[in-house]
Amino acid sequence: MKYLIITVAGTATRFNRDTEKETLKCLYYKDSPKFALLNQLIKNCGEYDKYIIVGGYLYSALEEYVKENLQAYGDKIELVYNEHFKDYGSGYSLYKGIEAVKELGDVTFVEGDLFFLKENFKKVYDSEKSVLTINREPIYSNKAVALYVSTDGRPHYLYDTNHSSLTIPEPFLAVFNSAQMWKFQSAEKLHEAVASLTEKQLQGTNLEIIQAYFNKLSREEYDVVTFDAWFNCNTVADYNIVHELME
Repeated sequence: MKYLIITVAGTATRFNRDTEKETLKCLYYKDSPKFALLNQLIKNCGEYDKYIIVGGYLYSALEEYVKENLQAYGDKIELVYNEHFKDYGSGYSLYKGIEAVKELGDVTFVEGDLFFLKENFKKVYDSEKSVLTINREPIYSNKAVALYVSTDGRPHYLYDTNHSSLTIPEPFLAVFNSAQMWKFQSAEKLHEAVASLTEKQLQGTNLEIIQAYFNKLSREEYDVVTFDAWFNCNTVADYNIVHELME
């Protein structure tokens, strides 16, 4: 089985500063519903056996959009409700998505506010290994997820939920801006990574689960894919930029 998990549960505080009414940012569009980020993500990621979409904030709007605009995917789409979208971190949405993975296979995870070109993503899709992704954007602590490689060759992630500053606590070989997409080649090992974490860790950021999984891999067990065109749509202004690239 090939699984794709997309998390869209967050309240989109920064995005909604520029909207007339409260909006789930993955559903925001100009001109046509097909230009919503969610539709573009699913289309650009390719064919999966199961698309697991984890929602929370404005969940009924998500249900309505899927029913009206993604009916072509039929029962391949599974909606999962994160009841703790307000009080837990992003890790709990990923946890809820992984709970819905019932069979062996590979699992790809994409954060729901991204836009990228399918040509880049195909490298993730086609890889027979687990995958880390990076982009070519500068690293700013107020919005980036940083990825650094320690001297033992292992990847480590840094993110400040307060959007303040980042600190690398040890010598490192390289540092990158994460493209916030990951492929877990083994669903079994992913479940094991989740089981190794405490309840408090699962309530933190999704990086807890991701770090736990990749900590168990050698460098030969994962690929790194670079995205040339990559956008994190935190604001309506960001969306307006990517709208020009949508098909």
